Amino acid sequence: MTEPADPARSPRFAQIASFARLPYRPDLAGAGSAFVGIPWDDATSFRSGAREGPSAIRNHSRLLRTYHLFQKVYPFRVLETVDYGDIDPVPGFLDDTFRRIEEGMEPIFRAKVLPFIAGGDHSITLPVLRAQKAVTGRPVRLLHFDAHYDTWDHYWGDKRYTHGTWVRRAYEEGLIEPGHVFQVGIRSSLYSHEDVATNARYVDQTFTTEDLDREGPDAVAASLVKALGSGPTYVSVDIDVLDPGFAPGTGTPEPGGLTTRELFRILRPLHAVDIVGFDVVEVAPQYDHTGQVTALAAANILYEGLAAAARHRQDTA
Repeated sequence: MTEPADPARSPRFAQIASFARLPYRPDLAGAGSAFVGIPWDDATSFRSGAREGPSAIRNHSRLLRTYHLFQKVYPFRVLETVDYGDIDPVPGFLDDTFRRIEEGMEPIFRAKVLPFIAGGDHSITLPVLRAQKAVTGRPVRLLHFDAHYDTWDHYWGDKRYTHGTWVRRAYEEGLIEPGHVFQVGIRSSLYSHEDVATNARYVDQTFTTEDLDREGPDAVAASLVKALGSGPTYVSVDIDVLDPGFAPGTGTPEPGGLTTRELFRILRPLHAVDIVGFDVVEVAPQYDHTGQVTALAAANILYEGLAAAARHRQDTA
């Protein structure tokens, strides 16, 4: 049984910073879920820095405890969670890095270990989904939290693989299931009105922040759970879905976002969904004037994902 280090014996500020002070184990023996870092940010379109995300998230996950009050579950115990370490990128070389991510993630999916991933910029989700499809042979349903569509075709002439194009590439490559692609938190300015119609070709329902204000997080969560159904679902959270007041440390901040509590209220009902992978991306701690609030939010978002998945496993056992 995996558990975080006991803070009554070892203070939280001591020892090497693994995720939630879980055992650091760069192998999958006995694991049911794994925290994985992917420190890559060469596919950003504005400010870089998300390569520092995994280490910051680990550092600020030390306060996480073993029991989730609202899901009524011991997530680390139910999922046998370990810190698997990082997948090493090749700085400056996107193709090589994507290949390393695919090769690094395939054994995790093959072992039926549930990955909880810290990026890195949002482009990392594409090779993760490639690895999932290569192992299982089937696409996933996608729940995408973000301030931005990420369905653009290219940047700077012919650059088709960036953190703003990954949803479109995943759709084109058959990695995500048509009819089951959903976005929450969209609010950024656009390049043109045509972006709205383009996004609708790849995304089945988009909940903007205006929709969230009108419907409320509980109603949005209920709609998502119903729409996602029982199929395998990948959850991807760009930290910029949160308002910069709650997550200033990110590369493309957009005012008017969700509060951390609103995001938690949408994530918690996902215990009814079959989560097969979960990531939090775009944490760039050097832009965080508080030094910690963004990474702290990201660590707790991952914990919410773990707790939802653990309760789902517990409820369906």
